[in-house]
Amino acid sequence: MILYLFDIDGTLLHAHGSGREAFDAVFTELHALVNASEGISYGGKTDPQLVDEIFRARMGRRATSAEIDAFLDAYIPRLRSLLATNGVIVIDGVTDALTSLSKLPSVALGVATGNIRRGAHEKLEAAKLTAWFEPIDTAIGGYGCDSAVRAELVARAIERGRARGATGEVIVVGDTIHDIAAARACNATVVAVTTGADPADRLSHADVVMTSLAALPAWHAQRFG
Repeated sequence: MILYLFDIDGTLLHAHGSGREAFDAVFTELHALVNASEGISYGGKTDPQLVDEIFRARMGRRATSAEIDAFLDAYIPRLRSLLATNGVIVIDGVTDALTSLSKLPSVALGVATGNIRRGAHEKLEAAKLTAWFEPIDTAIGGYGCDSAVRAELVARAIERGRARGATGEVIVVGDTIHDIAAARACNATVVAVTTGADPADRLSHADVVMTSLAALPAWHAQRFG
């Protein structure tokens, strides 16, 4: 089976800044920092990586493992509440692409995301995209809680896919240069989509660049027959 691993934010959905807003709220609550993530780029980074980056930028030191864990425990209920308030947009073409690919017996679908597993579940559920992915605790995927390093979480997703019989080509689908770098580190094919953080010129070293995932089924048919 061919294994597709999708990034979430900017690739499958837009969450109207709920993640950033939740981060700022928790930094205020736990560390008395207001607008802590101002000037911080979120695209393509993992949740633990972002917590540590903000600690270094605002507090002048690295976050401890215990501080990262405590932060993310407080973050999930904030995220859930904000997703309900702010809403989530499924990016045009995503539903059709997932529906088409899911009908192919030679394809397995998973995620490779910087969100921790619980955050990924909240976003996919809010976007009503869970139908195309297995229950989050058993799904093929790699998450920010697997590793703060994106290439390592992609490798973990591939491991899980291999264990489920997806032993064919791996295709990472994402919207940032970080997705491309992680895919390359894992010897995966990479499809970049210009619906997220990085423009087409920054994504040009992907195997293919699309303006919409609506083009993905046709690309798949051309590549695999």
